[in-house]
Amino acid sequence: MWQSYLNGLLMAAGLIIAIGAQNAFVLAQSLRREHHLPVAALCVLCDALLVSAGVFGLATLLAQNPVLLGIARWGGFAFLLWYGIKALRRAISPAALDQSAQAGPRSRRAVLLAALAVTLLNPHVYVDTVLLIGSLGAQQTAPGAYALGAASASLVWFFALALGAAWLAPWLARPATWRLLDLAVALMMFAMAGQLLNGI
Repeated sequence: MWQSYLNGLLMAAGLIIAIGAQNAFVLAQSLRREHHLPVAALCVLCDALLVSAGVFGLATLLAQNPVLLGIARWGGFAFLLWYGIKALRRAISPAALDQSAQAGPRSRRAVLLAALAVTLLNPHVYVDTVLLIGSLGAQQTAPGAYALGAASASLVWFFALALGAAWLAPWLARPATWRLLDLAVALMMFAMAGQLLNGI
């Protein structure tokens, strides 16, 4: 049981810590100090549900259904492209940064819906979390312990990211820092979209 838990913890930690759309979103919300803890909790919940679904059967279903994988890839490509363009516009346009600042804080509902979109419309979450982590979990002697280990890695990572970035916010919340962050997010989204396009 403990070996399965440790396998899930290490496997998930290796994939979750890699910078992706979800991490970039949590980082941005934490630097703004805008509902960052509910966002982190939502990401942990989504990861736990997706890993559990993968461990207990969804990974096999997706692997055997090219139509579902194709829909996820094309939808994800469109979403990543749109998200990347928005971030690039903010990075290169001072007006976009000013408008973003003038818009004021968003409601918790709006932020959580955006977090859900970043999480569930990103096909990498299905490839990494459901297919890869889930299919490996299905082979464990204690699949439930494995899923719990993966959820623990997600819990530690997202709350560490949210709290750490919020603590650093006074030093990082400068226009130049935001431009660099938005540029990095845009490049990351375009790279992930390109990977998906190559796989289609």
